[in-house]
Amino acid sequence: MERGAGLLMPLASLPNPYGIGTMGKEAYKFVDFAVKSKQKYWQVLPLNPTSYGDSPYQSPSSVALNPYYMDIVGLSDEGLLTKAELQMAKHDTDTIDYYWLFQTRLNLLKIAFSRFDRKDKDFVKFCKDNAWCEEYGLFMSLKEKNGYASWNTWCDEEKFRKDVNGLKTTYAEGIAFWQFVQYKLFTQWGALRKYANSNGLQIVGDMPIYVAEDSVEVWSRPEDYLLDENYAPTLVAGCPPDGFSPDGQRWGNPIYNWDKMKADGFTWWVDRIKYALKVYDILRIDHFRGFAGYYVIPASESTARNGWWVEGCGTDLFKVVLDKIKGAKIIAEDLGYIDQPVRDLMAFTNFPGMKILQFAFYDDDAEYLPENFGTDNCVVYTGTHDSFTSREWYETLEGEPMKRFLAKCPMKATEHATTAMIRMAMQSRADMAIIPVGDYMNLGTEARINSPGILGGNWVWRLNKNYDRATLRLKIEKLTVNGNR
Repeated sequence: MERGAGLLMPLASLPNPYGIGTMGKEAYKFVDFAVKSKQKYWQVLPLNPTSYGDSPYQSPSSVALNPYYMDIVGLSDEGLLTKAELQMAKHDTDTIDYYWLFQTRLNLLKIAFSRFDRKDKDFVKFCKDNAWCEEYGLFMSLKEKNGYASWNTWCDEEKFRKDVNGLKTTYAEGIAFWQFVQYKLFTQWGALRKYANSNGLQIVGDMPIYVAEDSVEVWSRPEDYLLDENYAPTLVAGCPPDGFSPDGQRWGNPIYNWDKMKADGFTWWVDRIKYALKVYDILRIDHFRGFAGYYVIPASESTARNGWWVEGCGTDLFKVVLDKIKGAKIIAEDLGYIDQPVRDLMAFTNFPGMKILQFAFYDDDAEYLPENFGTDNCVVYTGTHDSFTSREWYETLEGEPMKRFLAKCPMKATEHATTAMIRMAMQSRADMAIIPVGDYMNLGTEARINSPGILGGNWVWRLNKNYDRATLRLKIEKLTVNGNR
């Protein structure tokens, strides 16, 4: 990776009057803001659709883009929506209201679809080149028909896919709608990414290691997962108890049938990563340690207490991935319980890992302290989308960690600790330094993106529409340039 700096900013959090960030003019404005601030990277987190819980890490599809991110102003410019309909779609809120979006946005997109020429040659080509979209369209059509209930509650004909061709015929109209939505999204995203790249900005995207149980992947390929005869998971994913979580975390994702996937040459994984690298310039794989060894919990358990570790097949997998996808730019999220198998896999792939400064001040030997970075080949963050904002984190600091922070990360006069942390990241040897925009603005709990293990209130933060000011741009630029990035 080229030495440089970047901004962590979910697309959803960008301001506009339509309830959620989109691929419209505010996204282009943010690219301009990043470029003027001397940034080389924009980390957007996953762009996948959200479902119950509003998390893009628990998506109904690992490939599709989120319909809420559609630039509806662009649809109006194409004549697919009227100005009056666009006016009705306004919802200028300080936080994202996913319930309102669920109630209104798809209906608006259906109106646009009713005016779209399905014989459009680019649309026809998209459908031909993206066969996954037909399966996804059928899945979403059936979810809508079933009141968006999980596919495991559907009737046997639908749940067990007894006559897929018949279902595709019955729901042809619904499939075409979802294909239209994805066609427009990928077209808009392609234009935005091209604009970013042409201005020297690379897009960093995220890929969750697991897929959601209520997803088209599990419904359409149940053999790829450890399920019982009724297609219910026998084991689910999570992480064990630790000092922060006495019950551990029970994520609930089904466990992959790794033996089956290995037997077919990891084709599904190669295709998934290859597709993701068509969407992003650089791919960050979440919970990378799960490829070296993963924690499983009996599906009947309500907590993660009674789980166990299983050896992964990461070396075998990435031997194939690196052979099939030459020059893949991948960041490994190597956080959590790190043992020798994880270190061995990191060494084998040579992927850059992550260094989080909020983890750095609890031990003199902490590997997250810049003085202890053993390599340039890593990405340093002040915090992530799953952590406190740095201001919020600093306000909880006390005792030995506070003494260590003040010694290792001294603040200049009138400067807040958050700025000192950013400077520490920028001046570190790490090739990439990615900072949440909320930290540059020294925001507190209101700018936290996600609190793991807590349902509700996540993924709702929105950037103030007046963020693009010279003072903020110059602050980012100065810290970046002084860090030789």
